[in-house]
Amino acid sequence: MHALPPFETHHVDNVPPPFEPRDLWADDAALREAVAAAGAEGYAGRLQAYGRLAGDELYRLGFDANRDRPRLRTHDRNGRRIDTVEFHPAYHRLMELAKAHGVAGLSWHEPGPGAHVARAALSYLHHQAEAGTSCPLTMTHAAVPVLAREPALRAWAHKAAAPAYDPRDIPAMAKDGLTLGMGMTEKQGGSDVRSNATTATPDGDAWRLVGHKWFFSAPMSDGFLVLAQAPGGLTCFLLPRRLEDGSRNAFRLMRLKDKLGDWANASSEVEFCGARAWRVGAEGRGVATIIEMVMLTRLDCMLGAAAEVRMALAQALHHARHRVAFGRRLVEHPLMANVLADLALESEAATAFALRVAAAVDAAPADPQAAAFARVATAVGKYWLCRRAPALVNEAQECLGGAGYVEESILPRLYRQAPLNSIWEGSGNIQCLDVLRALAREPAAAQALQAGLEQAARRHPLLEQAATHLHGQLAARDMLEPQARLLVERLALVLQGSVLAANGSPLAEAFLRSRLGGEHGLAMGTLPPDLDFAAILARAWPA
Repeated sequence: MHALPPFETHHVDNVPPPFEPRDLWADDAALREAVAAAGAEGYAGRLQAYGRLAGDELYRLGFDANRDRPRLRTHDRNGRRIDTVEFHPAYHRLMELAKAHGVAGLSWHEPGPGAHVARAALSYLHHQAEAGTSCPLTMTHAAVPVLAREPALRAWAHKAAAPAYDPRDIPAMAKDGLTLGMGMTEKQGGSDVRSNATTATPDGDAWRLVGHKWFFSAPMSDGFLVLAQAPGGLTCFLLPRRLEDGSRNAFRLMRLKDKLGDWANASSEVEFCGARAWRVGAEGRGVATIIEMVMLTRLDCMLGAAAEVRMALAQALHHARHRVAFGRRLVEHPLMANVLADLALESEAATAFALRVAAAVDAAPADPQAAAFARVATAVGKYWLCRRAPALVNEAQECLGGAGYVEESILPRLYRQAPLNSIWEGSGNIQCLDVLRALAREPAAAQALQAGLEQAARRHPLLEQAATHLHGQLAARDMLEPQARLLVERLALVLQGSVLAANGSPLAEAFLRSRLGGEHGLAMGTLPPDLDFAAILARAWPA
């Protein structure tokens, strides 16, 4: 027994070393294989560079950006209205690095085969380190193609896609790079945006908006896509924060939302007092205008959920490999190994499916079937991956015990963040009803899904069995609303298993047996005991 130095009461041992730095790209075999399967391996160098950044500087910045939350300043010290939100410098550094590396714009400023897949992988890596900044990055990326279709707004689209970040509160056209926010929902309607009451009145070559938004995301963005009732019906508009002459646009930030999580990012309530805006798309076609944007934001919800599960798994495995309990490392206890291996299956299936959907988005401009598949698969994937994330993050917390419940760990932040993606851009019921709507009203979507099931059936007997059952449901159109969640869940599991088999994942068999073959309970950690847990974990997170 060694003597203790003065004022010390015990030796600190049997605790894990710091998590960071890690190379989140090199550590993630499933991500690398999914990128290669989608033909985007040419971006591997960029992805590795960002993976190293995400596992080091971005990871550390995330703690500061969330600890010191955004603050709203409605007035300056002399009583002038300023409607400014102040952020910790770490937030701006996170945004600067993300924009510079293409998280918000690679798909658009360097278009080419695989660009959407690479951008999706960048978003997935970034979200693991800090999720709050993913909100403005996602909205900026998704708004670009909508704005690019309007000749008068193409400069906005170009600057939004540019790999540059400028947080100054100045007119948009004075900047090299822009960020964009959204304001769709109102107090009385929520997801039912057709009930919006905000009005839009023509004013020369622009419009004047009067009304409010209950959720106005990233309020320091340079511009916002909003919905308002024009004389011809619900219409989409671009509302700038600053007007061309540098003056403030006529809106007031009422307060910032006191949210469960997503603390680094600001969400606000806003009132429009005759705010100036430009029409985007045809008058009365607001919902149709934002459909493409919604598909892209839903994809990022999938990526965010997969990223949260991935980081939670990484934290649990890091702890379990270094912590000794009852005579051996936690990871060597069979029941703990079962839990961790189960998490690894969920993580890889989520990552592979999200990147598969990104590949469909990438191919969509030249391939109508890919476009139709992306349309329905984003709703399927958003429902299922986002539904799973909170429970899976909590399972990872249990692997750490009390250490996973204190704020020095990233896991409480992940747990608060995990429900957001299931709520944002339409909650679970909205997604499932959208799948039913697409299958009933869009023949191309139904055909693309049927083709996906036929491919799945050729890859494994369990997939064939599940796909045959789904074919019967789809062909009979027996999709009553109360069964929508069960249908979408089964679709998601078949599509996940199919992409694992197609990618040649060594985890495909375990996933199919446990998720489709009936060899699994309702809780995590109930995998069949004959699986090679050690091999699964070695693939999931290199020691």
